[in-house]
Amino acid sequence: MRLVELSVMEQRYHAVMEVLSGAPVTEVAGRYGVSPKTVHTWKRRYREGGLAALADRSHRPHHHPRQLSAETEALICKLRRAHQRWGPCRLRHELAKLGVDPPPSLSSVYRVLVRNHLVEARPRKRRREDYVSWERAQPMELWQLDIKSGFVLLGGGEAKLISGLDDHSRFCVIAELMVRASGRRVCSAFAGALERFGIPDEVLTDNGKQFTGRFGKPRPAEVLFERICRMNAITHLKTPVRTPTTTGKVERFHQTIQQELLDDQAPFEDLAHAQAALDSFVDDYNSERPHQSLAMATPASRFRAIPERRRQALQLWLPPQLVAAPIEAQSEERQDDLNHEHALVAEADALEIDRVVPDCGNLKLAQQQFWIGPLHAGRTITVWINTKTVHLSLEGRHLKTLPSRLGEADLARLKSIGARPAGPPPAPPAAMSAPGITLELERTVNACGLVGLGGVQIGAGQLLAGRRVTLHLERDLIHVIADGVLQRTLPSPLVAQQLTRLRGARVAGPPPHGLIGPTTVRRRVSVRGAIRVTTQRVQVGLAHARKVVTVELHDTVLRVVDDDGEILKIVPRTTNREVIQHKAHKRDVRVDG
Repeated sequence: MRLVELSVMEQRYHAVMEVLSGAPVTEVAGRYGVSPKTVHTWKRRYREGGLAALADRSHRPHHHPRQLSAETEALICKLRRAHQRWGPCRLRHELAKLGVDPPPSLSSVYRVLVRNHLVEARPRKRRREDYVSWERAQPMELWQLDIKSGFVLLGGGEAKLISGLDDHSRFCVIAELMVRASGRRVCSAFAGALERFGIPDEVLTDNGKQFTGRFGKPRPAEVLFERICRMNAITHLKTPVRTPTTTGKVERFHQTIQQELLDDQAPFEDLAHAQAALDSFVDDYNSERPHQSLAMATPASRFRAIPERRRQALQLWLPPQLVAAPIEAQSEERQDDLNHEHALVAEADALEIDRVVPDCGNLKLAQQQFWIGPLHAGRTITVWINTKTVHLSLEGRHLKTLPSRLGEADLARLKSIGARPAGPPPAPPAAMSAPGITLELERTVNACGLVGLGGVQIGAGQLLAGRRVTLHLERDLIHVIADGVLQRTLPSPLVAQQLTRLRGARVAGPPPHGLIGPTTVRRRVSVRGAIRVTTQRVQVGLAHARKVVTVELHDTVLRVVDDDGEILKIVPRTTNREVIQHKAHKRDVRVDG
């Protein structure tokens, strides 16, 4: 006898046929291992739909009273397509404002976005309740300050943003752009916020040099920002090193600016247009844009400035010459920033003193050293110095400006040995990038034969590695001079704007033309008595195998000289290629014919 296994539908069909043939329902149910109610269900479904009705059906309900309507789902998709950066929380908030009652849950909005391919499904992160968020209990208890770049200008360059956020309300109290985020510019923006909103209890910043001098060398020193905080009884909190999450609120504010203002923004026409766009964004951020961390409230609804009467009673202290620079004045002062107008306040304790440059070219004053260069050895340098800045001048000509590492005690000692009270700081040369102006500055050549100039690496040559050289910048050329001898002349990759930012640049006379000597390189003679210079093979002789020789590259000939100065070989030069390798190989080199 052959046994045949019946499918589920066949078994249900046989059970229904037995019942329709007159068999008792209870007996049929017991024989097939189901309840009598199930047999009645099979019988009813068979009469309604035939054999196909006996197949398994989905248990999903046909209708749910809280199912999201098609209209609401279409509205979610419409809002998302119009605002690509809105997430479920913002979309739910906007639906409530449009009258959707009750608004859908966040998970429902998220599923709609995934279902319509508007976002990619991601694994669930930790719940927001699992994170510990801290904030001050009242506004004006703590401000977070930071500096951001990224505001590209059409004429070249990049503006810096000094921003400040109230910790409790996320209200933006400072948002000013500047071409160079110097200490005075930052303090000027900070002073404007203090005058407008009042004095906060605490200020939190990172360890930037505009905010603190705790890492100053050779010793820590108080900067202008710290002095303003101290004189106004503001507790200045500083983050630990390399912990940007400590100032997370202002960092998140910068991310919002980058995503919603800068990512799709073309370069701004100038600083004034960039500031106008930023002001419009900040007004919307403070007053219109709901903030998720504030339960979708606006920062302006939680922020309260200190009343005017109380502000007058607190008597804000600011340095006499430090005033909040208006927005219009910043664009007019842009050229001053580009010309390195060192905008530190001239304090009353500034001193002037004359010093003679020693033979080494390294001038020492108190605990600080200044590199002048051996070319100025024996000449008298005038040093204008206070606790913030040092200006060096030679015969009334400005040489360089550096940060000061001296404290008040050092200045007192200088005064006791003849330093005199100083007037206004000497201004650097005007129009550093004007046509026909030749600039001069010193740099040290690194181990690779390069020097850094305006963010660009200039090839001075490996033979000058470790040496101090003078660079003459004349029109579109750069002359590299060592010990008064012109070593090489290169095309200049710098533009006018970069010339104004060169550290230590000064106006100079013409370079010493006519003193240029031949380029020299070192080569090790191979076991076959040959060397190779700029792809040209020179047979020196087997008698000099494995010796290191010097090759002088003249315009028309190559001269090979040993260490004793004896000329070993003179051959015509057949190539004008630039020398790349200046040093001799440390191991034997085989030069084939």
